[in-house]
Amino acid sequence: MTAILASEMSGEPIALPPFEVRHAMRLVKPRSANQLHGYVRSVLGFSMPRHPIVRGHTAPFAYLEHAYFERCTPRDCLVWANRGGGKTQLGAIATLLDLLFKPGIQIRILGGSLEQSSKMYRYLKRLLESELFHDLIAGNLTERGVELLNGSRVEVLAQSERAVRGQRVHKLRCDEVELFEPEIWDAAQLVTRSGTCGETFVAGAIETLSTMHRPFGLMQSLLDRARAQNRRVFRWSVLDTLERCPPQRPCESCLLWHECGGRAKRASGFIAIDDAIQQKRRVDESTWASEMLCDRPRRDENVFPEFDEAVHVRAFEPPSGALWIGGMDFGYRAPTVLLWACLTAEDELLIVDEHAERELTTDEHIAVVRGRSWPRLRWIGADPAGHQRSEQTGVSTIALWKRAGFRIRTRPLPIEVGILAVRRRLRRADGVVTLRIHPRCRTMIESMHKYRYPPNDPEATVPMKDGTDHAADALRYLISNLDRDVCRARVSSYLRR
Repeated sequence: MTAILASEMSGEPIALPPFEVRHAMRLVKPRSANQLHGYVRSVLGFSMPRHPIVRGHTAPFAYLEHAYFERCTPRDCLVWANRGGGKTQLGAIATLLDLLFKPGIQIRILGGSLEQSSKMYRYLKRLLESELFHDLIAGNLTERGVELLNGSRVEVLAQSERAVRGQRVHKLRCDEVELFEPEIWDAAQLVTRSGTCGETFVAGAIETLSTMHRPFGLMQSLLDRARAQNRRVFRWSVLDTLERCPPQRPCESCLLWHECGGRAKRASGFIAIDDAIQQKRRVDESTWASEMLCDRPRRDENVFPEFDEAVHVRAFEPPSGALWIGGMDFGYRAPTVLLWACLTAEDELLIVDEHAERELTTDEHIAVVRGRSWPRLRWIGADPAGHQRSEQTGVSTIALWKRAGFRIRTRPLPIEVGILAVRRRLRRADGVVTLRIHPRCRTMIESMHKYRYPPNDPEATVPMKDGTDHAADALRYLISNLDRDVCRARVSSYLRR
C-alpha cells in the first residue's frame, strides 16, 4: 500500500503498513522524536527531512518536533520557509497531532487572508475525513471548524480584529504572517492561555509560519526581535526540501549548481528537482533568492534598490571644515524628521544624526534641535508645503523656523526628480558612491529599506505614503537643495516628456 494523500510533501510513494495496523497505531502517543517521525511516516503517510543541507538552516521535522513536544522551549516560534516548502501542510499535521494527543486543546488558525487560513484547515480536513480518523469527529466537520470526541477543537479565524480579540485559546497558528495587517498581529498577541490537556501541560503559544519577501516587513521585524521576544526560529529553503538527486544526473550543467553545489545528492526532501529548475527559470533573481532560498527580501518595489547597508552605512567622525546642512520633513501625528548632514571636500554627503518625533509643537522641535551638540546648520532643505499658513495661528511652519534663526531652503520639484537625485548619490553611473549614513540613524536606514512604490503597479511613479516615507522625504529635500544644478537639468528633461 502507498500513500494516497495529495500533498506538497509527498515525494516518492511511501509503503504503508496495512490499514488495520495503522488504525491500531493511530492513538498510540509518540513519546520521542523517532517515534514521532515514525508515526507521521507510517500512520499519516508523510516523509519529511530530518536534516538540513544548508548550514545554519533547520529541517522541516525540527519544527514538527517542537510543536508537538511541549517540553521544547521557548514555545513561541517562527518558521521562515520557502514557497512550496510544506510549511502550511506541516502546520496542519502539527494541528492534527495536537487534537489527537492533547484532549481538550483549543487551537485557532489565522492566515494572512481567510483563503490562507482555510488552506491549512483544508489539509487538516482532508486528514480527518479519511477512513482512519473520521470516527473521532464529534458532530459535523464544517468549513470553519471541527471538534473531536476528546473535546479538542480547531477553528479558522477571519483576518479581523473582532475575530481575533474574542479568543482565549491554547495555540494560535499564523500562516503567511508577512501578509498580516500590523493591527491584526498586535491583537493576536493576547489571545493565548496555558492549561492542562489530558496528561500534557500546554503552554499558551503562537506559531508563525511565512515566507519573507518584504524588506523591513512584519516577518523581518519579527525575526530581528526573535531573541529579545523569546521566539525560536526555524528556517529552511528549497535546497533543504529537494528530493534526492540521482547519481546519474550531472551536476556541472544543472541550473541549480550555483546554490546546490552537489548537496542534493544526499537530500531527502519532496520537491522535484525538475520542478525547482523550472521555477528558477520563471522568476527573477531577487524573487528566487527571497522566496525560495530564504536569503534576502525582494526589492522590486523599493524606491531605492541601490541602497545597501554594507555599502552606505558606516560609522565615521564628521571631518573638520565640512559644510553642515540639514533636511526636514514636517509632521505632527506623523513624525517630523530632521537630518544633520555634512558635505566633505570630496563631495561625499554624510548623514550624521537624525531627530524623528511625533506630536511635538514646532517650538518643541526647535528646542530639541538646539539642544544637540552638532555645529550650526548652514541651511535646512524642507518640504515646500511648510509655507502654508496655519488656520489657527496664521503663521507657517517654515516662518516659525526662520524666526528661530534657521535658514530654510525649499524647491518645488516633481517628486521623481528628487528621487533621481538621491539615487545618483547612492551610486553614480560610474559606480561612485557619494552618500553615507551613520548607524545611529535607524529611522533613516529603515526608511531607505521600506520606502516603496504601490505593489502590483509597475507604472507608478509616486511612492506610497504608508508612514515609512518621512525620513526619505527629508533626505530628498536635503539633496534636492544641495545638488541644484543636477536637479535643474533633470527638471528640464522631465518637462520635455
